[in-house]
Amino acid sequence: MLPPLPILGDYGISPEYGFLPAELPLERLPDPYYNKWEAIVANLQGLILSKRLRGVIDLLPVLSTAGLEHDSEWRRAYSLLCFMAHGYIWGGDSPSERLPAAISIPLIHISAHLEVLPVATYAAVCLWNFKPLFQDEPVDNMENLATLTTFTGSIDESWFYLISVAIEARGGPIVPLMLAAIQAARVNDSATVTACLRAFAERLDDLGALLQRMHESCDPQVFYNRIRPFLAGSKNMGEAGLPSGVIYEDGTGSEKFRQYSGGSNAQSSIIQFFDIILGIEHRPTGEKKDAASESELESTAPPPKHNFLLEMRKYMPGPHRRFLEDVAKVANIRDYVEGHRNNSGLVIAYDACLAMLQEFRNKHINIVSRYIVIKSRESRSLSRSKSPVAERRKVDIATASRQDKSDVGKKNLKGTGGTALIPFLKQARDETGEPAIDTWARRVMNRDFSIKGQGDFFSGKLNEPPTDEVDTCGLAGSWTLDENAGGLCHY
Repeated sequence: MLPPLPILGDYGISPEYGFLPAELPLERLPDPYYNKWEAIVANLQGLILSKRLRGVIDLLPVLSTAGLEHDSEWRRAYSLLCFMAHGYIWGGDSPSERLPAAISIPLIHISAHLEVLPVATYAAVCLWNFKPLFQDEPVDNMENLATLTTFTGSIDESWFYLISVAIEARGGPIVPLMLAAIQAARVNDSATVTACLRAFAERLDDLGALLQRMHESCDPQVFYNRIRPFLAGSKNMGEAGLPSGVIYEDGTGSEKFRQYSGGSNAQSSIIQFFDIILGIEHRPTGEKKDAASESELESTAPPPKHNFLLEMRKYMPGPHRRFLEDVAKVANIRDYVEGHRNNSGLVIAYDACLAMLQEFRNKHINIVSRYIVIKSRESRSLSRSKSPVAERRKVDIATASRQDKSDVGKKNLKGTGGTALIPFLKQARDETGEPAIDTWARRVMNRDFSIKGQGDFFSGKLNEPPTDEVDTCGLAGSWTLDENAGGLCHY
């Protein structure tokens, strides 16, 4: 007997706006007991600018979470504490490796209640951090969105978060649409499956158009140097000043260092939902597709492999994580299309979805290149032109990326969550095209655009760039880390 399809309401998922909360995020906690938290966040930019945030938080009492009632209140408290925590850690001339009990104790408790990790996740800065400007207009419209909290108070930071909010909202209707497609495939209703896939492909095209709007109001220079440092986690942050991670004080005196990845768009459930629905399999970064083992396992489900995207599910709200796990148990679209190869309309619709999702990832790679690869090169060039005295003595992920002048550092720049960004993103893009059914579509989506040669200038190919060029980096960070973490813009 086939397992039942997941019911969206059981996971707190909206049929209209997907993984965004069905109730709009609270703009303020209703209980005046939490006014101190609200007051600090209301003045967060000024306190960071004046470097007085740590002093103010150090004087905070440890507040109880007993006054939090509805889910919206728990989510608001989580977002507040995450912004305060990252402002405290990264808001000085050097990062703090201790988080005071006034923040850490309630944050750990609230995180356990929400089944999410106590760090500034995608949920904290995007999913639960927006409001519509006009209540009677949809929230998938960028012109109707505003953030509730930012570190810098800049339009650039708000725009960066809100692009993701709009993508979540615009992609929300795809969730019930594709659950309907799974049900249609179970009863061999190919017409409905085809119609759902066509609608899916068209909506994916809309999401790509939204992503491209990043350039309108988010300046790469502001993002790279001002916004990105606050989004870093505490995992593999040695070069940025946190070699062991962060101690979350709890008053016992026996606390141990904790390490968490920074926020990452790989923590977006909607993008991972797309992959699951279409049967896209992602491997650990750098691992090639094994054709032999694939043929041996042709009729069986592929064995689960640890990779960055699976790791990022730990940073999703618990209900969303369970939803993805349950959808994976019933996903049948790829198998259904492969079993109906003679249905040209169905095959074209499925391959169109793969092509649109692959193009979405291509657009994201272009954004990473503009916002990080280019800015990182400029940053290194500028740092070489400055005298040691003139160089600002600040330690964070922005300064770490330009201070590491070793060959290894130049070749292995990473993102906030810690994976090698460009290799990760390109592999994820290439894997998106692998399930294509039609031979021509598969060939087009799996083209190799790399130019191979001997590097002989006189044969028509330029020599490799100097070793001080930056090869990889991340939209929310660049430093040397291992490959099992990520950056805020990993899709």
